[in-house]
Amino acid sequence: MALITEKPTMDYSLFIAVFLVSASVALAAERPHVVFILADDFGWNDVGYHNSEISTPNLDKLSAAGVRLENYYVQPLCTPSRNQLMTGRYQIHTGMQHQIIWPCQPYCVPLDEKLLPQWMKEAGYATHMVGKWHLGMYKKDCLPTRRGFDTYFGYLLGAEDYFTHVHCAVISALNLTRCALDLREGEEVTTEYKGVYSTELFSQRASSIIKTHNSSKSLFLYVALQAVHDPLQVPERYLAPYSFIEDRNRRLYAGMVSAMDEAVGNITLALQQEGLWNNTILVFSTDNGGQTRSGGSNWPLRGRKWSLWEGGIRGVGFVASPLLKRPGTVSRQLIHVSDWLPTLVGLAGGSTNGMKPLDGFNVWNAISNGLPSPRLELLHNIDPLYVDIAPCPGTGGPVTLAQAVSGGSWANFGFNVSIHAAIRSSNWKLLTGYPGCDVWFPRPGHNSSESGPSRADPLKSVMLFDVEKDPEERHDLSATFPAVVEYLLGRLLQHQKSALPINFPDEDPRCDPGPTGAWGPWA
Repeated sequence: MALITEKPTMDYSLFIAVFLVSASVALAAERPHVVFILADDFGWNDVGYHNSEISTPNLDKLSAAGVRLENYYVQPLCTPSRNQLMTGRYQIHTGMQHQIIWPCQPYCVPLDEKLLPQWMKEAGYATHMVGKWHLGMYKKDCLPTRRGFDTYFGYLLGAEDYFTHVHCAVISALNLTRCALDLREGEEVTTEYKGVYSTELFSQRASSIIKTHNSSKSLFLYVALQAVHDPLQVPERYLAPYSFIEDRNRRLYAGMVSAMDEAVGNITLALQQEGLWNNTILVFSTDNGGQTRSGGSNWPLRGRKWSLWEGGIRGVGFVASPLLKRPGTVSRQLIHVSDWLPTLVGLAGGSTNGMKPLDGFNVWNAISNGLPSPRLELLHNIDPLYVDIAPCPGTGGPVTLAQAVSGGSWANFGFNVSIHAAIRSSNWKLLTGYPGCDVWFPRPGHNSSESGPSRADPLKSVMLFDVEKDPEERHDLSATFPAVVEYLLGRLLQHQKSALPINFPDEDPRCDPGPTGAWGPWA
């Protein structure tokens, strides 16, 4: 009698399920973890590796083993840089080209803009945010947890007390100054951290997220530190190394920088201890130039925060990662804060198909492999409403365009040269209108002929600089290279044609949280 043998049957549904799970785990393992640390108001001359008197051993060590970005640009203010980081688009294309979002203004980054954490989440990442939001909060749909972050711990406005986490703002329509708490766990106000210094608080929370993260899933962690924005506040122990700094503001600021440097070191240590570091890309960036009125320094660059001079927009930045192909190098390729979205989404294996037209570029090959940057041009901004609200040395008060800029031969060109604007193309940088406080602020602590702020000849409505040869913007070449001026004015005109109308609404008195409330959504 013949034996009848049965072929073993395969449960194909089980096989496929196992295969898909294995593939997803393998894919997650291949995708790098991304940690993005954003400092606030950190100036060019405030990091150790730029020969500052301030000690930043962690930033120095990380950047020395990574890639220092020495031709890297941000926006001159908080909200604009964060907006462009999150959207990959120039602020003229989101209607946010003017100033920042003030506490009682009823708007936020347009809700039809898809933000970086949403793209990372679609690529399979766990997305977490710690720290400063400042992208609008007048209604709940504007909050970080509604815009792609799985978790959020931080504050919604632009600045606050480092210990009490209280923000005070004038509400003009009510003729009062309101001081209220601004600290949230997710979407809920949290009151349990009074007295905890925010730089330490935020680094502890970031480290906790890293330590509890399931390493089988890729991590996107955005840490937007309060440091080193004013108010100038720091625990006494951070001041000890800086007794030699005579200027009180600078000494306090230096202590704040040291606290921030320690925070970055602690976050990096957590990544190493949890075994994540070898597959992590860490980006460090400032959001704008230093505020010289609050201890910051951009020496030897011209200008400060709020200006389109190099001191306001050339940013301290670097990438640290074992995944870099050419670690221990300095990149002088042109890179902008709007480039991070396409770069990081690309590294995450995500697609930018379906995005609104991006102004950012994927610059990973420029950073990691030292290849030329795909970015050849950079629009710094076009803001017809610009006013410098802080007194500039030698002017006595806020300056308007009419006060600051003399007429020129380009007055009848297609682009209105009285408008505050700037554009970079290759080695050239063109500025029009009043760029902001035009002073070269001296190197802190150096008593010499440079000890006071200095300024050049009266400003012109059109100025051209070769910023590769002249990063201090001391030699206006507009009269020498009129063809370059004409070309760049034409480019500004093209960009202006694509700009959305400025969205800068009047304050809404309903924002008032009352004497016992907290800042947050009201609409």
